[in-house]
Amino acid sequence: MPPVPLNKMPESALKKNWHILALLTITGTFVAAIPFSCMPVLFPEISRDLGLDIVQIGLAWGIYSLAGVFVSVLAGVLSDKFGVRNVLMIFCILTGITGALRGLSGDFFSFIATIFLNGLARLVTPVAVTKALGVWFKGPQLGTAQGIGAMGMGLGLMLGPLISATVLSPALGGWRNVMFFYGAISTLVGVLWLTVKQEPAEVPSNNRHHSRVPLRQAFTNILRLKNVWLLGLTLMFRIGAFMGMWGYLPLYLRNKGWVPAAADGALSVFYAVSTLFVIPLTFLSDRLGSRKAVMLPALIITTICLGTLPIAPDNIIWVLMILAGFAMDGFMALAVTMVMETRGVVMEYAGMALGIVFMITQAANFYSPPLGNAFARIDPGLPFVFWAAFSAVALVTFVFVKETGGQRRHE
Repeated sequence: MPPVPLNKMPESALKKNWHILALLTITGTFVAAIPFSCMPVLFPEISRDLGLDIVQIGLAWGIYSLAGVFVSVLAGVLSDKFGVRNVLMIFCILTGITGALRGLSGDFFSFIATIFLNGLARLVTPVAVTKALGVWFKGPQLGTAQGIGAMGMGLGLMLGPLISATVLSPALGGWRNVMFFYGAISTLVGVLWLTVKQEPAEVPSNNRHHSRVPLRQAFTNILRLKNVWLLGLTLMFRIGAFMGMWGYLPLYLRNKGWVPAAADGALSVFYAVSTLFVIPLTFLSDRLGSRKAVMLPALIITTICLGTLPIAPDNIIWVLMILAGFAMDGFMALAVTMVMETRGVVMEYAGMALGIVFMITQAANFYSPPLGNAFARIDPGLPFVFWAAFSAVALVTFVFVKETGGQRRHE
């Protein structure tokens, strides 16, 4: 597939549905990302309040992903069957309610129970948002639209650690009130989805105009697609590496003597760089007509950065965070784009395919944080070596993924 000329990139869909794109971006920021990314920087305060040790913190962090194992495929099926507008409206509100419940936790078990419930609701939204972007902005703009949506997620991932512990917790009177505050915002976003009247034309909520492949047959067909499995495994090890690093890095840096604002800021820099580069990277991929040309270098750089982080001087840690973070959201946006571009994944059941990939991804995210944190009992830097190995496995797996960048969707 030859590169797509810059002056040939269509803009009509992005302009016509800008309000939908804006709401999807807001949903990614305030529902899918901030209630999740705020947790690592609040863990020191939470651990003092609830008496948690380092392994319990890792387990609590991984519980989010365990919820995703159970709900990801269901999220895709619900999005395919009932429409993304209805799913997002309901589950944004549920995310707000369950997120606020975290603030009522009195001990470790109630804390992980409320986190699990919040994960069940919250992890529906990334699947639904990704599916919505696919049906509203299909075709040559798919990668760019996914990049804009990922930018919203990246903005939330950046803001969560930046403001939660050092700004909101002191201002609101503690971590519990931060949970209530974020819960209210997620609920408000759910109410905003009530204002969206139309469903994407490609996936009508009542499919009376054409016959559908039976659900079981569609599920079986998707399970047979090698590319879907390879992309799921790639994301499982890549996001598993990041998931462990995100939860551990603020604690690691504080124990090294960093002041809390700097320790939290390192994670915010990681997310900020990712947010800044997500649209340029996805646009570059669309223009080149290749996904892997952008994604392979990102995997290599991430693996090197994680592996060298334990031996890096303090000033170099900032550089490693920038290098590791520049393609985090861009890689994710392009990966889900590849899922939807994979031959055999029709848009009608794209939500199911995305759900399967997200389910595979969440499996390692559950055990990666507590396993990595356990190595800290031997040496504080060993968890990063463990997660670098995860990233290396993702690199090897991705080599076998079939390129999809030249496949423009017109079904």
